Amino acid sequence: MSNLAVLFDLDGTLLDRDSSLLLFAQDQYDRFPELRIAERDVFIRRFIELDQHGYVWKDKVYQQLLVELSISALEWPVMLDDYLRHFPGHCVAFPGLSETLSRLKQQGARLALVSNGFGQFQYDNLKALGVEHLFDAILISEWEAVRKPDPAIFHRALDKLGVSAENAWFIGDHPDNDIRAARAAGLKTVWKRSGQFEAPPEADAVIGDLTELLEVILPADL
Repeated sequence: MSNLAVLFDLDGTLLDRDSSLLLFAQDQYDRFPELRIAERDVFIRRFIELDQHGYVWKDKVYQQLLVELSISALEWPVMLDDYLRHFPGHCVAFPGLSETLSRLKQQGARLALVSNGFGQFQYDNLKALGVEHLFDAILISEWEAVRKPDPAIFHRALDKLGVSAENAWFIGDHPDNDIRAARAAGLKTVWKRSGQFEAPPEADAVIGDLTELLEVILPADL
């Protein structure tokens, strides 16, 4: 099966970002006495709301959050730097991540990560999940100077893997950036269920748990 490629999104697909962000927000509040001018639950809830599932970068989040909660003893760059340094320590993988990737590798599949975001930050998050060594290629939009849904980033990943689009799958949670974009680039797609989005009808398959991916991609006799 060396001609099989499986490409993955990171946030919301491999990384349980919602759980990770909650753990980080709780820890950040507890580590900064200056934040206690606000109630703990209020700080955490508003931080998560402003984050909008990662689609608002934290410079904007902290600028608004500190103003809203009247926290003047801290500057937003300090909070942003703390986020960059400490978030990876709270990364939570979705169940079955390591087992699923390992099984795909055992069957000869070539694996790639294709993620939007800041290069070192996303790579540190991947490392925190303990599976970076299983990937044959890692493409992050900042490092690649191209981002999903541009088909160029999918084609670049396939070039690195040496596999054609017709023999490749893409697994992600975003209907546009992942599913529709990957299909437009010629890949088959699997949508990982998300509480944030409706299921895209364009997906070739839908999974709720990563282990279900093996039944979709691997032949039944393996």
